[in-house]
Amino acid sequence: MISRPLVVQRMVWLILALLTLFTLAILIFILAFISARGAKVITPEFLFSLPERMGKEGGILPTLIATIYIAVVAIVVATPFGVGTAVYLTEYTRESALTRIIRFGADALAGVPSIIFGLFGFILFVIRLKMGWSILAGGLTLAVMILPTIIRTSEEAIRAIPYQLREVSYSLGGTRSQTIMRVVLPNALPGILTGVILGLGRSVAETAAVIFTAGSSLRMPRTILDSGRTMAVHFYILAREGLSMERAYGTAFLLIVVILLINTIAYLLMFRLTRRLK
Repeated sequence: MISRPLVVQRMVWLILALLTLFTLAILIFILAFISARGAKVITPEFLFSLPERMGKEGGILPTLIATIYIAVVAIVVATPFGVGTAVYLTEYTRESALTRIIRFGADALAGVPSIIFGLFGFILFVIRLKMGWSILAGGLTLAVMILPTIIRTSEEAIRAIPYQLREVSYSLGGTRSQTIMRVVLPNALPGILTGVILGLGRSVAETAAVIFTAGSSLRMPRTILDSGRTMAVHFYILAREGLSMERAYGTAFLLIVVILLINTIAYLLMFRLTRRLK
């Protein structure tokens, strides 16, 4: 006869397994649905030619370039501010009302809808600072938007480093800054990179904040002061206006592939770094 605790344990296992399978099924369905409609559109001409007739024909090269530009600007700006804030909160301050306020502010910002960031970026960068609709304005807006993610993940990664490692560094005559640069940050690098990659993925897939700040021009951006349309915005406009659902699915498929590639490369990089540190 099976005991009652064993029955409960098996029921819990069964429920958790079903929930996991249900989650995987949703992910697989979305990937299969988009792939079935979008993969056939991906050709060299679609990837490397200019769009024609508002995107009904031609390729998506300008949207690819604009997406890369905006994501790079956002990461380059947000990473030093985010990691620097995390180091300050963990290494240079004691737990106080100020640190709790900063953490609460970061958590609150992480939950703000992206369209609010878009409105903020439009007023500050586009109008007040006279950047106009540009990749720079879009990248700076996304940098503000992903900053809380980088701060919180970096802070947790730094906190996870055993304090004994710091004590060893201090006992050998190392200063606080030397300990941070040579002991703390190298060991926390996998966790910090996780936050940066999450921010990068959000930058690539963002739509609302980018429309308000970077515009939706289909011209090829030459500099970061030009307006540009990202792949996510291009997909949204093609689908919303009913211009070409076939090319909208193709853009969505490419967007998913790019995000999967970013995550795969990030995991491989973190795996190698973790092995090297061990």
